[in-house]
Amino acid sequence: MDFYRIQDKIISWQKIEKTLRKALTMRARGFSQQEVADRLQIDRTFISRLEGIGELRKGQSIAFVGFPIANKDEIKELLENEGCDFILIMNEQERLDFINQRNGKQMLDDLMDLTAQVRSYDTIICVGSDQRIKLFERLLDGQVISIEIGSSPITEDKWVDPQEIRKILRSIKSARG
Repeated sequence: MDFYRIQDKIISWQKIEKTLRKALTMRARGFSQQEVADRLQIDRTFISRLEGIGELRKGQSIAFVGFPIANKDEIKELLENEGCDFILIMNEQERLDFINQRNGKQMLDDLMDLTAQVRSYDTIICVGSDQRIKLFERLLDGQVISIEIGSSPITEDKWVDPQEIRKILRSIKSARG
């Protein structure tokens, strides 16, 4: 369990997370912000701000970036069938080839181009190691949905659950309206 000492208080992250999940679950089931606030004994404005923090815009475009993925072809086909707008998916060998076929200047130029391209999408699904996910979140600073597949450095392909990807894509689509 994670605890934080803030002056003379001990704060439980588990308790906060449990309350946040409960609030969002209740809202998803149709409870009003005020009903949730009353039942959980928190301010209604907090519920509103919480929803604002996690809101994914309607009508959004979706990008997917992931590596190293063992079932790359299966995930790519799923992404295409579900209408993903941008797909950058590699297995470990393709990732190594991408790196080894470029000099420093080319690598920097290509990474900057890819970053600019991906940042133009409203929602980005990122699949990778814990360190890559942190980097994606900092670089993309937008609507990033992260799926961690291991601790860095990952040197072998990892299987990604297609059902989890499908569920995420369909949730985003249902938010579109």
